[in-house]
Amino acid sequence: MTESIIGIDASRVRAEGITGTERYASRVIEHLLRRPGPYRFRLYRNTRGEFPFPIDRAEIRVIPFPRLWTHVRLAFELVRRPVALLFVPAHILPLWCPVPAVITVHDLGYRYEPQAHPLRQRLYLELGTWWSVRRARRVIAISRATANDLLRFYRAAPERIAVIPHGVDLQFFPRSPQECAAVRHRYGLQRPYLLHVGTLQPRKNLVRLVQAFELLARHDSELELVLVGKRGWLAEPIERAITESPFHGRIRWLGHVDDRDLPALYSAAEVFVFPSLYEGFGLPVLEAMACGIPVVASQRGALKEIAGPALVCDPLDPGNIAEAIAAARQPHQKIALSESGRAYAAQFSWERTAEKTLAVLTAALGAPDASTISTYPCHKDR
Repeated sequence: MTESIIGIDASRVRAEGITGTERYASRVIEHLLRRPGPYRFRLYRNTRGEFPFPIDRAEIRVIPFPRLWTHVRLAFELVRRPVALLFVPAHILPLWCPVPAVITVHDLGYRYEPQAHPLRQRLYLELGTWWSVRRARRVIAISRATANDLLRFYRAAPERIAVIPHGVDLQFFPRSPQECAAVRHRYGLQRPYLLHVGTLQPRKNLVRLVQAFELLARHDSELELVLVGKRGWLAEPIERAITESPFHGRIRWLGHVDDRDLPALYSAAEVFVFPSLYEGFGLPVLEAMACGIPVVASQRGALKEIAGPALVCDPLDPGNIAEAIAAARQPHQKIALSESGRAYAAQFSWERTAEKTLAVLTAALGAPDASTISTYPCHKDR
């Protein structure tokens, strides 16, 4: 097989301030570049800046453009300098894509929680995903739930979909009491705390999480709730729930924190709580498990598929969320959840994600040795 150039949209790769989709883009590209194979890679970026991983095997094309970078500038670049295949680690292809392409669809949450997205954003997601799923030669779904949604809402051809879950960064493991104490001091966390990691936006269900915390706080004068994540769209009701809570002094919103502090913040928490209304995957659940703390997760979307030994809750019922948290804090339950969670999270690696992703890219190129693809499926719904 002759050497082919695979172009990759690397516009979401950055060293800091990353969310789930950006973490996926960084990690999957990093590990693709590490894998041997008869390919060269060309990475496209819309801004200059350092990559957070070695790029020896890649050619870098920085192509700035003020607006509509994907649909105008990237499309023009592909016309001028075609590649054998374009990989976009997100769901949007250029409206005019002159080369074969593979995309990753992370979730269709706007279909389940339309009120949690501004109208303009919802229309862009709907039309962009519809077009890209039809145009792409192959589609990677990060969970079986997302794959089923693609079949249900867009009638995607099943043979074009591969389910390839995320991995867990090696930095996520239980940290020492000394390291936890240092990070606690840095953020002023002196009391036992519940932890949530994720952007403040409606589908994270944080208003009900605050209500569940209030139920627990009435009987535990030490417990705090710690929220980690940047402010997202339509965050006003969440901010209002925090401000108006009778226990607002014990609700700490840290905003975005340095990635290097996350493992210790996880490790020092009493329970990690993730009561989302919808998730296409839910990577923080696995990160928390890898750090050895109990997890309470919603039973909606992909969470019931990937949350493994986590205690599940009804995200619409603050009382049920509070009951699950209380159960997870019981000494015998904490030990059991910690041990089972660590073993479960160890199954998810970025190396495996990249291996299966490369198999999909190879098949999209029409390689004779890639007529079948073995995907890396998540565990079945319990």
